[in-house]
Amino acid sequence: MAGTTMRAARLHTIGQPMVIDTLPIPEPRATDVVIQVKACGFVPNLGNVLTKWQTWFPELPLPHLPAIFGLDASGVVAKVGNLVQKFKPGDRVYVNPALSCGSCRSCRDNNPTTCNNLTFQGYFGFGPESQKQFDAYPYGGFAEYKLAPQANLVHLPENVSFEQAARFGYLGTAYAALEKGGAGPGDTLLINGITGTLGLGACLIALGRGVTQIIGTARNKELMEKVKALAPNRIRVLPLGEGTIAERVRKLTKGRGADAGIDCLGPGSPGETMMDGIYAMRRGCSYVNCGGMGEPVNVNVHWMMDSQISLVGSNWFTAGQGQEMADMAEFGTLDLSVFEHSKYRLDQINEALAAIPTRNGGFTNFVVTP
Repeated sequence: MAGTTMRAARLHTIGQPMVIDTLPIPEPRATDVVIQVKACGFVPNLGNVLTKWQTWFPELPLPHLPAIFGLDASGVVAKVGNLVQKFKPGDRVYVNPALSCGSCRSCRDNNPTTCNNLTFQGYFGFGPESQKQFDAYPYGGFAEYKLAPQANLVHLPENVSFEQAARFGYLGTAYAALEKGGAGPGDTLLINGITGTLGLGACLIALGRGVTQIIGTARNKELMEKVKALAPNRIRVLPLGEGTIAERVRKLTKGRGADAGIDCLGPGSPGETMMDGIYAMRRGCSYVNCGGMGEPVNVNVHWMMDSQISLVGSNWFTAGQGQEMADMAEFGTLDLSVFEHSKYRLDQINEALAAIPTRNGGFTNFVVTP
């Protein structure tokens, strides 16, 4: 690790461009690791987080400014604390940004994503004490180096590039949702919003998990056909606005309905589209929401009770689940070759933010390569 300073893109004022600052390279504490960042993914919603988040979701705090953002970082271990045992300088890693308190009942039960103070390093928090996590780990991925707990690292195999690993946040979110939905061999899975960053990730994970039939909804027909081409015999696509989702899914499943549903609709999507997806479920199954849609949904709770349908919220994933994904990619059951990487230097970060709306659905992978 040459030198003592690094460059980092920091947001100083909400709604203003990020600024490239020079800061000290962090030093690892006993169980921490310093990573030289090789790639950091752009969350498609980042522009909204940096401009509208405090108005949209005031209960989800941002870090005190100035702050280094950047959610999904991958890179090479540069330095380790004296109590780090399974990582060493030179290791290729992905950094799961989910920080938890480590001491509450959820954390001690190995359920860190249900910690009341869950906080995304380089993004936003979920609890009133999230600033404690930001203060302990104030380095997002839009920097040349970052500090992270050893427990948050995922070993990367040689056949997974740093740019591909910078998509693990969305892939892992889909992975955890699919585990909660229980979809696997023999099942039909509905993915509501299949062409977006999260929906495409859910499709790739489902293919790798052996889901027999995947039915996806979206609006962009060109992108839908591109998704279908990934596995034409297993993927069916339903353009929104051409009849109800429920009716068409039941037609494709001979009246039974889907065995599981993953809702990947993002902020701004209509609530009735989610409810239409729920109506497509067979009796006794789960519909998992992981897309972050903000509009209230008019839920027919009596029908859901009679049909024994579970509506499940799923938010993020553990480092262990991230390692399982890396293992899938190493041995070829998770195909990461579909991503079209759009790379930007650190000093081009504001250009990258402005370009995000031009992405080719979930296929485009915007990354900063410090």
